[in-house]
Amino acid sequence: MKFFNVVSVKEAGDKLMESFNEYQFEIEQVSLLECTNRILAEDIVSDIDVPEFNRSTVDGYAIQSKDSHGASESVPSLFNIVGEVEMGEIANKSIKPGEAIYVPTGGMIPKGADGVVMIEYTEKLDEQNLMVYKSISFNENMILKGDDIKTGEIALEKGRKITSEAVGVLSALGIPKVKVYKKPKFYIISTGDEIIDIDEELELGKIRDINSYTLYSLIIKLGGEVVGRAIVKDNYNLLRGEVKKAINTSDIVLISGGSSVGARDYTAKVINSFKGKGVFVHGMSIKPGKPTIIGEGEGKAIFGLPGHPVSSMIVFKALVEPFIKEKMGAIEYLPKTKAIMNFNFHSSPGKETYQMVKLKEKEGEIHAVPSFGKSGMITLLSNSDGYIVIKPHEEGVYKGEERDVYLL
Repeated sequence: MKFFNVVSVKEAGDKLMESFNEYQFEIEQVSLLECTNRILAEDIVSDIDVPEFNRSTVDGYAIQSKDSHGASESVPSLFNIVGEVEMGEIANKSIKPGEAIYVPTGGMIPKGADGVVMIEYTEKLDEQNLMVYKSISFNENMILKGDDIKTGEIALEKGRKITSEAVGVLSALGIPKVKVYKKPKFYIISTGDEIIDIDEELELGKIRDINSYTLYSLIIKLGGEVVGRAIVKDNYNLLRGEVKKAINTSDIVLISGGSSVGARDYTAKVINSFKGKGVFVHGMSIKPGKPTIIGEGEGKAIFGLPGHPVSSMIVFKALVEPFIKEKMGAIEYLPKTKAIMNFNFHSSPGKETYQMVKLKEKEGEIHAVPSFGKSGMITLLSNSDGYIVIKPHEEGVYKGEERDVYLL
């Protein structure tokens, strides 16, 4: 009987990176309207100051701030109104001591002014005279030229995901197109005589395909695209034919199920039938997800993921996601939060354990409650908000301990 030659999660990741050391995703240029959630392939260096002039952050009057010192509701300061600034127009007049110019929010600050008093703290006696009821400090209610972004500064770093906020920066800099990494192409194959698609009639003994849909969602969230999806029976020739098609059309092949060492588990045999390194990892010290396969066929990365939905998802996040991010030079960002464990939990010795948890707020603190269930139970995912990672050298977690929870 065959047994797994188990390696740690780190060893598996290192072997994966080493085997695809030269592999990089191609770069393309896309428009500003098409770049959201893509990974930047270049540093964005500003050729302007943002803002390009001193701007007001409120509706009010630009003044020399020292002239307002001591002003109060009982003893206001008196100013001479000498004009106003129109939105989008250059402020041509300069402020002298004792003078005030009206400036709308976002308007240019006139020369000589070093602060803006909010209109709520002023009162016009007539068209020329203004009373100010509150003192302001130097540069109060102003954004100075270059405060946001300075000329020559890296505004957006290579490798970051382009969020809606980043799109705002690009538009502020007047950049209509950016270089991004091409979306990694995935091909998902679910294996097993018992697997049927969701639109097929469910018969006793059959199981609807869960993994390809959860993996599809994870891929889209990662910024990839799925170019093919198939269900293949437990047949070597059928599986090899589908993997051949996947190799020819995608960057990453995901085979769900068939990664164990049983007589009808063909994933490893199929991977080894193609030119290349073949299988270089078969078994990881991870819970759940031990029967994981990593291989290379004709230059493409092929992953044999466990058939259980939770195991499949955990291995994807532990191995596939970091691999894709590394190859795109993506700045690593795992959404996580701190939470207090409300339970004692013993881990499996020598294994990296991924324990699903649900988050609850209690007296202003976030607490983590364990989500227990077999890795084949899809409700284990839907009833969880995230997971904690227990390292192989740890005995487990203790009630009252604070841990990082990686959010799903």
